[in-house]
Amino acid sequence: MLELKVLIAEDVHMVRGALAALLALEPDISVVAEVDSGDMIVPTALRTGPDVAVIDIDLPRMDGLTAAQILHEKLPACRTLILTGMGRPGTLRRALAVSVSGFLLKDAPADQLAAAVRGVAAGRRIVDPQLALSAWDIGENPLSGREIEVLHLASKGAEAEEIAATLHLSVGTVRNHLTKIVTKLNARNRVDAIRIATDAGWIH
Repeated sequence: MLELKVLIAEDVHMVRGALAALLALEPDISVVAEVDSGDMIVPTALRTGPDVAVIDIDLPRMDGLTAAQILHEKLPACRTLILTGMGRPGTLRRALAVSVSGFLLKDAPADQLAAAVRGVAAGRRIVDPQLALSAWDIGENPLSGREIEVLHLASKGAEAEEIAATLHLSVGTVRNHLTKIVTKLNARNRVDAIRIATDAGWIH
């Protein structure tokens, strides 16, 4: 039986151990490496040559999607399976845009993990069905690139004056952008617009 080599990237020690233990129970799967930060994924993968990298989306020093994109460029034979506790449809769209092979919620049944690893290793795209339906329903991002920049800064607590200084815009222009953003998202106010865009994965 051909053994599938797996790399696990998860920063919570207990979760990482649980994932490794679950996969170790499978006769055709071997965990060849474990890392706790995004910046360690690519160098470790180049050294150990996994068939599949199981990557948490929210990692220190480099987020999981960025690491998955670099891994795809450096080691295209390695498939990537993203694990997340956040079932945001916009996050799935971002994942698919960077050539991720699979996307699984952390609260999925344990047997789905091994099945997903085998599936992506075989060249199939594995996506949580409920998340796939949500991503289909949510539609395209209506915000322009500049509006996303403005809303991202606003989500970090920046006021119009600070956003204007950061993006080299006038305060009036920033306020116009914020008004358009609220209108485009059918939001009640700026805070509601930030919530809608974050849930959709348009800002993060």
